[in-house]
Amino acid sequence: KESTRSTGSSVVIKIGELMTNLELLSQIVLPTDLHKFSDKELLQVAQEVRQAILERVSKTGGHFSSNLGTVELTVAMYAAYSLPPDKVVWDTGHQAYPHKLLTGRLERFDTLRKHKGMSGFLKRDEHELDVFGAGHAGTAISAALGFAAARDRVGGKEKVVAVTGDAAICSGMSWEALNHGGELNTDFTVVLNDNRMSIAPNVGALTSYFNRLRSRPQIQDLAQRAKSLAERMPNPIHRVASGLRHGITHYFAPEETGTIFEEMGFEYIGPVDGHDLPTLLEIFRNVRELDRPIFVHAITVKGKGYEVAEEDARKWHGVVPFDLQACEMAKSSGPVTFTQAFGDAAVECAELDPKMVAITAAMPDGTGLTNFAKQFPDRYYDVGIAEQHGVTFAAGQAAGGLKPFCAIYSTFLQRGYDQVLHDVCIQKLPVRFFMDRAGLVGDDGPTHHGAFDISFLTHIPHLVLLAPRDTTELREMARWTLGYDRGPTAVRYPRGASDDRLPELRTPIEFGRSEVLTQSDQSAATVVAVGSMVSVAWEAAQRLREEGISIDVINARWIKPIDLEAIARLGARSGRVITIEENARIGGFGQQVRDGLAEAGHDGIRVEVVALPDAFIEHGAQPIIRAEAGLSADALIERIKTRHRVG
Repeated sequence: KESTRSTGSSVVIKIGELMTNLELLSQIVLPTDLHKFSDKELLQVAQEVRQAILERVSKTGGHFSSNLGTVELTVAMYAAYSLPPDKVVWDTGHQAYPHKLLTGRLERFDTLRKHKGMSGFLKRDEHELDVFGAGHAGTAISAALGFAAARDRVGGKEKVVAVTGDAAICSGMSWEALNHGGELNTDFTVVLNDNRMSIAPNVGALTSYFNRLRSRPQIQDLAQRAKSLAERMPNPIHRVASGLRHGITHYFAPEETGTIFEEMGFEYIGPVDGHDLPTLLEIFRNVRELDRPIFVHAITVKGKGYEVAEEDARKWHGVVPFDLQACEMAKSSGPVTFTQAFGDAAVECAELDPKMVAITAAMPDGTGLTNFAKQFPDRYYDVGIAEQHGVTFAAGQAAGGLKPFCAIYSTFLQRGYDQVLHDVCIQKLPVRFFMDRAGLVGDDGPTHHGAFDISFLTHIPHLVLLAPRDTTELREMARWTLGYDRGPTAVRYPRGASDDRLPELRTPIEFGRSEVLTQSDQSAATVVAVGSMVSVAWEAAQRLREEGISIDVINARWIKPIDLEAIARLGARSGRVITIEENARIGGFGQQVRDGLAEAGHDGIRVEVVALPDAFIEHGAQPIIRAEAGLSADALIERIKTRHRVG
């Protein structure tokens, strides 16, 4: 298929005519290797980078459309700069696959996001030019400014560039960093990869020419001299003269876009066509010669070069392996996922109560709220990549009498910890947090594992924390939180679907009450499982029963408050309680059970805690990394049998 939205001088690849030999790309070990190519050959490099992404990501899965959109931008930057010693800091890895390909990782690209393979994000220990780890958006400008300040302090000469996105730049950190960068007035460049807007009418041949003109050092020097002269003039002459400097460089710039960055102390260049490689090369070669804060605004197309991804960039943002020729991803026909179940529950709760509203932080698909947004557009709020604001926004809604469902991934709620504590919990406001991706998420790795939410939430007064064993229980818990107005609640649940082998008989959701799934007078141990680990405990119980060994299994349901009465009652019979959770051991559920039983005087019950180790878990398929962490039925069975010297 051929893209119908080609712009500038970018090369559009026709599927079915892909080259089998990545002739130029295979020669690149470091970005400085690009310097030996002519500008015409760099066009071929861009084509080969796009080809490699199409071919490899269609086999491995990963972030797709956003990386197709940064091909020419990356090639131009890396051909203009000298990396190393120059540094480029990327905002998340969603747009940095071209970076990986231009830093000598072509041969390893088939291992992308696979266990023990290449990360889908940037990692300092993966490559020397992954100068700053990037998994959560909104960090690039702050980190790049830090690099620039460190360079200035030690007397270095290298250039520093931050590449951010149109979503990431909306985060509070980005604006804090821009404000500070303008104040420091040091040599660093911010590149905005803007792929949400279509290319505006002013991105044409004439505007392209003037952007190249404005980026030239001679013009910038003239502008700086004009500014210096204007500042020495008395008012009101100063006000008149200052317009001279603005007019020299910005007569053809879009005032509504560039002025704000100018006022913050940046030299604004743009918007430029992010797929016009010759223009980008000239701009970045010129910008590299400047020694002040520069802001380059590039307009790109997500999915560039692959028609279906251009037409539906959201669908093709993150992909599973797919048929490149047929342009089709496999349709999911498995059981309902926790994400889907929450989305359905949110709609049900909205139908039950007109005060219920839903909030997400730039993740409507990932949190399951897409259908809710369609059915209740006036009750749906996407705050962008601004979790801190999202939490306090929800607090304000709750204080105003609404019932907010704030759906944020576990790992991203970490960014709003202060707001959860101060703005929600101190004021005892009934915000309902729904934390998808709790536990080990799999291929996205340590920046996305929700391994710490139990630890950072349960010590906060007033907060109630729950974990469902399956998707049915998640929907019941959502309905329960809708009617709970005494304070804040949070529900954590994993990525993927629940185990459909769990028993269907279930007890109603009651405040602070767990659910006993199995019990025996001759129990070898009482296993108290949290959320996703209930199915692991259940499987272990069924397999042990076949060997003549009985264990009690408790579905904890409540992480705070803990049902210590039920745990103590069953645990006293065997004298042994095993807690299992997909959370860090330190500050987790198991440690709190151990402390609670000890404080209640149950010294005769031995508590063993099975949880994630004190380490950042690398990426890999969920079953693999769970097993490595000891969170599998096999590991639990071995623990039970070995400790009791049975079998």
